[in-house]
Amino acid sequence: MRWLMGLAVLVWLAAPASAAEQELELSVHGRTTLATLRTPAAMTPDTPLVVMTHGTLAHKDMEVIQGVAKALEQRGIASLAHTLSLGLDRRKGMYDCAVRHDYVVEDAVAEIGAWVARARGTSRLVVAFGHSRGGNQVARYLAASETPAVAGGVLLAPVTAKAEADLRASYAKTYGKPLEPVLELATKAVVAGRGGEWMDVPGFIYCPNAVVTARAFASFYGRDAGQDTAALVARLKLPVLVLSATKDTVVPDVAAAFASLAGSSGGRVQLDRIEDADHFFRDLFAEDVADRIAEFIKQTR
Repeated sequence: MRWLMGLAVLVWLAAPASAAEQELELSVHGRTTLATLRTPAAMTPDTPLVVMTHGTLAHKDMEVIQGVAKALEQRGIASLAHTLSLGLDRRKGMYDCAVRHDYVVEDAVAEIGAWVARARGTSRLVVAFGHSRGGNQVARYLAASETPAVAGGVLLAPVTAKAEADLRASYAKTYGKPLEPVLELATKAVVAGRGGEWMDVPGFIYCPNAVVTARAFASFYGRDAGQDTAALVARLKLPVLVLSATKDTVVPDVAAAFASLAGSSGGRVQLDRIEDADHFFRDLFAEDVADRIAEFIKQTR
């Protein structure tokens, strides 16, 4: 019996270390934000770590984020996927359209920066990743500093200037009332220092009959240079990988928006197309994304 117990101990000691998954919390501007840290079995300070930002009104546990994160772990790459607070404390899951909206673009930039700082305590090589609108927010974060705290950026089907313009143009068709009068009221309120004033609007992002603050509405629908993700990337000095999907119907012009920049950047900006994938890179397409990211990381070392 004693020898059998000894054998069990030996087997346990010989078993390889397993990958780990840890839920984290971080306070940013008074709100608690949540993240999942996934690390491969052989995690060391030299293991690359990808900080992952989700798309519009989404969250860290959505399929595309989890799929890519798990595929990265299989390639020996850690990930830290966080959920943007969007003005709420400990937000989980998709944003509930019944909840009032009070958040602006700059909130996401600050939260990405805070999680990058946290990630740098785990890994010496950190890469910022963003999907869809998260891709634009990551580009804003990278462009906000002369010396970003990351080795590079990965933008997966990022929102483009045309996609933003199309969203504004389709407002009346989507919600039955024109955008301009509502946007004008919101903008005037912000200019007058009443950005926190609540407004009942025909629709906001994906939410019909929403209640939003003037600053939130103006931030999302107002035109600003930061909505041109390709222009933001053009200003950067660090390497950036842009991944487009050939069957993307949400942001169909990613390849067109970045083609010129990729061709003229001397290799700093890489543009890669993933054949037959749609905007959400489901199933095996997440493996394709992870392969591209792993190769990109090798080049940035």
